[in-house]
Amino acid sequence: MIKRNTVREVVLYYNPNPSPHIAKLKSVLVRMGVRIKNVAPDQVTELVGVLLGGNGMEQKEKRGAESSGEFPVIPDEMLVLHNFAGRRLDELLLNLRKAGVPKIALKAMVTEHNIHWSFYRLYKEIREEHETMSRGEK
Repeated sequence: MIKRNTVREVVLYYNPNPSPHIAKLKSVLVRMGVRIKNVAPDQVTELVGVLLGGNGMEQKEKRGAESSGEFPVIPDEMLVLHNFAGRRLDELLLNLRKAGVPKIALKAMVTEHNIHWSFYRLYKEIREEHETMSRGEK
């Protein structure tokens, strides 16, 4: 009997603009048994760990969003992957390509460090990293 990995893979998915490929993306994730957690614009100040279901985590990075009713704007689609081993990550990317899902430029793996960051802080970091890498390719 093959023992299956008991650690649940989760994708935090953020997309400010509805698009036709969302159904394809979610279909791939469901077929792979990956849990999908949609991140809404009013959740971008939440810690990544809280969004993943970590109820006991401190909300260190929330800064006045609740009182002002304003949240930072993330204009880009994002995938944040949690508990993916190397082979499963490769499988996910291949399945997304096969399903015709356009490349999502902003992707990140959850780490022991960024799990304590707000979703918006993670966005800023990977956006900056993506821009730096893109400049290097030109």
